[in-house]
Amino acid sequence: MTGSPRANGDGDGDADVAATDAPSRSLLFGALSLDIYLGRDLILPGGGALNMAWAWRRAGFDGHLLTRIGDDRPDVFLEFLGRHGIPYSPGSIVGAGPSASIDIVIQVDRQPHMDHFVEGVWANLRLTDEETALVAGADRFHAVLVEGAIAEVHRLGEAGALRHLVVSADFLGFRHYTVERFARTMAHVDLGFVGWPGDPADPVVAGIRAVAFHLGRLVVVTLGSRGVLVIDGRPGTGPTERRIPVTAVPVLGTTVGCGDAFIAAFLASFWRDADVDAAVEAGKIAGAAATAWRRPLPDAAYGPAAAEALRLADEEAEEDQDEPADGDRPAGAGLPA
Repeated sequence: MTGSPRANGDGDGDADVAATDAPSRSLLFGALSLDIYLGRDLILPGGGALNMAWAWRRAGFDGHLLTRIGDDRPDVFLEFLGRHGIPYSPGSIVGAGPSASIDIVIQVDRQPHMDHFVEGVWANLRLTDEETALVAGADRFHAVLVEGAIAEVHRLGEAGALRHLVVSADFLGFRHYTVERFARTMAHVDLGFVGWPGDPADPVVAGIRAVAFHLGRLVVVTLGSRGVLVIDGRPGTGPTERRIPVTAVPVLGTTVGCGDAFIAAFLASFWRDADVDAAVEAGKIAGAAATAWRRPLPDAAYGPAAAEALRLADEEAEEDQDEPADGDRPAGAGLPA
């Protein structure tokens, strides 16, 4: 699928930028973060863009990662990207300052609790000339919208640098957004994804619908086990809205990586043939498969040493769960006979 309904443009520009692979026509723009497992002496590469890049590479989809990491622990990311053969721009990936990061605690039920996101080098991110050349030569551009990425998408859009592209964006759980801000971003986006955590009848969802219809955009709202809401305002196909059911699956791991897996599979399918239904089905399958993982990716994706450390962390969390709290000890427990 090429060409954007927002503007005319053939997207046939050329880019002479060093990368691990030849420059791709599909760009993935978003933050990579240090996933800091508190109390476990473990730091892993993370972030929605990293998860999607891994999924695309695993599926054989051609995509190029546009991102920035800090100069504090670049090895954490570069080892992962190199091991999986994920294309990126080596001349600009490392910026001055700390990487984005988030604290993770493995709870007694083995579910990860994430908190304290730090933007790091993404606080004031701006694409380099090399990266801008990649954008000029691409056909498709997907953004994972944390604050620094939001500002840069707005800047690029207002400068006309995205007009020739098919642009998609992940609005995550909408925590960075109001309906008004959503409208401003969607002015530069053709396809939006929202992982909605609340009631589908919420007035905010009605606002999302109104923006999609007014601007003539496609918005896919994932609702977990409640299904997928497809809001289609595109000329010639909309305005329509329908909810596509999903089959609930037992969550053997966690749902943390389901949204990234869904979007990666949806885009790989939709950009191929523009079939929304087929793309939703591909996303559903990928999202369901991700519920088997205890982290956003399978432990093996992080390498053998990390996988072993994660196994031990899970065992410790399980032992903590089995250890009775003081108030739960039977009378006399722990006392000398």
